[in-house]
Amino acid sequence: MIKGDLSLKAVKYLATALVVSLLFADIPANAQEMSGAEIVQSKINDAKNGDMYSQYILGLGYDLGQGVPKNHAEAVKWYRLAAEQGHADAQYSLGIMYAKGEGVPENDAEAVKWYRLAAEQGDAKAQYNLGNRYDFGEGVPENDAEAVQWYRLAAEQGHAKAQYKLGVMYDFGEGVPKNDAEAVTWYRLAAEQGVAKAQSNLGNMYDFGEGVPENDAEAVKWYRLAAEQGHADAQYNLGVLYAKGEGVPENDAEAVKWYRLAAEQGFAKAQSNLAYQYATGAGVPENFVKGYAWNSLAAAQGNKSAQDNKSVFAGMMTREQIAEAQALAARCYESNYKDCD
Repeated sequence: MIKGDLSLKAVKYLATALVVSLLFADIPANAQEMSGAEIVQSKINDAKNGDMYSQYILGLGYDLGQGVPKNHAEAVKWYRLAAEQGHADAQYSLGIMYAKGEGVPENDAEAVKWYRLAAEQGDAKAQYNLGNRYDFGEGVPENDAEAVQWYRLAAEQGHAKAQYKLGVMYDFGEGVPKNDAEAVTWYRLAAEQGVAKAQSNLGNMYDFGEGVPENDAEAVKWYRLAAEQGHADAQYNLGVLYAKGEGVPENDAEAVKWYRLAAEQGFAKAQSNLAYQYATGAGVPENFVKGYAWNSLAAAQGNKSAQDNKSVFAGMMTREQIAEAQALAARCYESNYKDCD
């Protein structure tokens, strides 16, 4: 199973344009007299004659259904022919097919084999995916030091997710000695490329003064960037800073806004804090029914504060209100947080 591999959807989206352009690259001199189908056939002939670049492009074509009918088994066939000739992108793509079980049975060990061959040629995508395999112990024994090695090689080439993961390894001392300053360095590089998890973690580093001097305004900046991308942890932390007036002027309405966004993603701490806002009328009209409902949702996930507060809420409500709140909580949960009012 893929857990940390580079998104195949993203790779294929970017690759579609490449397929189209390369199918029509290096075409015969009489190309103006040829139809699109004839040009594609020319590439197929080149692939059959052993040209590894054409084999790779043909594999992509079958993978994406560009120029030829979509067929994962055919994609694997042509990727393999190119990969066996040492084509790094084909090796990486073949690894993806084994990781996803597309055109071949899912096989983590085979995925690792092909990622490694591409990674050893310097392919940053393959280096990152190989790092993930060592990180999670998929297809290879879990080995944090090996994960760090491959993450670093990809990160030094500017691979944003590898930079983020390398930051995590330094942050938690996995595969390398714990080093907050190094974690900040790599989080920042990834955050500046828009990786929401890195932005959130960099916000944390500024929030708690780990690896950098504590700076609430910087924490707010990075939390906000991640929160605006839908990162629940960052939305919650941004809500906390608005509630406390740290790094921003105190603003309970803004706190409620960000708690709510995180709460609707199932984030228990945000649900608990949102319940408190409803109970106290801070930033939102006082409403014990909604407060009890959100508190119940957090408590059901094991949030200790919410579990402790459940009896407090009940002591301030009638039986009818409690029943209404319980129904609201059930409706909210069953609608995947779409019907919570």
